[in-house]
Amino acid sequence: MQAWYRSRALYDAVMKLVKAGRFEEALKLASGIPDGNVRSKAMTGIAVEMARSGVDYREALERAIETALETKSSIKNLMGLAFEFMELEKFEDALYIAEHITDLPNRSKVQAEVALRLARRGELERAMKLIEDILDEDVKTWATSMLASEL
Repeated sequence: MQAWYRSRALYDAVMKLVKAGRFEEALKLASGIPDGNVRSKAMTGIAVEMARSGVDYREALERAIETALETKSSIKNLMGLAFEFMELEKFEDALYIAEHITDLPNRSKVQAEVALRLARRGELERAMKLIEDILDEDVKTWATSMLASEL
């Protein structure tokens, strides 16, 4: 329990550094967070804020993915990261993150959501291609149905 409280305190410090735009310091501090899920959440927050700020976030994104993969909740953490990047309309990054999700239905859900968001932006051909490439048949059917209802 002690490690969790220490992790929360470090997380709060990391997020203050992020808000101040001190990303390199935040990355270093986040690396030392003992709890894997809290560390993953911190790395996600750093990568997202760096992307939002318009600075080079590639290294932070890679570290966020690596950190998520080290946790027992890797699928949940990677999906959260992917959806954060979707919110920023960084669809290629969301798809890249999805490649690291080992659970096929959840990877497919990320791909489907990217496709639907692209369709809403008028990129119908690209959306259809993404849906065609979805391997989970149930998710593919759901995405196709959702796409049809939005047209």
